[in-house]
Amino acid sequence: MKQSGDRVIARDRVIGRGTAFCELLGAALREIFDESAYHRFLQRTHDVPTKKSYRAFLREHEASDARKPRCC
Repeated sequence: MKQSGDRVIARDRVIGRGTAFCELLGAALREIFDESAYHRFLQRTHDVPTKKSYRAFLREHEASDARKPRCC
């Protein structure tokens, strides 16, 4: 027979797993939509988020994409 303490622990595990899943999903979406890459660019260039810095990021990103060989 489960006691109320067991239910609290089980609920906390589910909430912890849900939180971890949401964090993982958020990180994956930031990678997919280049938000993480832009953040790394800002850290590397010691810049702040502005239109000018985003434009520089896009130019650099497009230049690196153009150099990658395409398959098929």
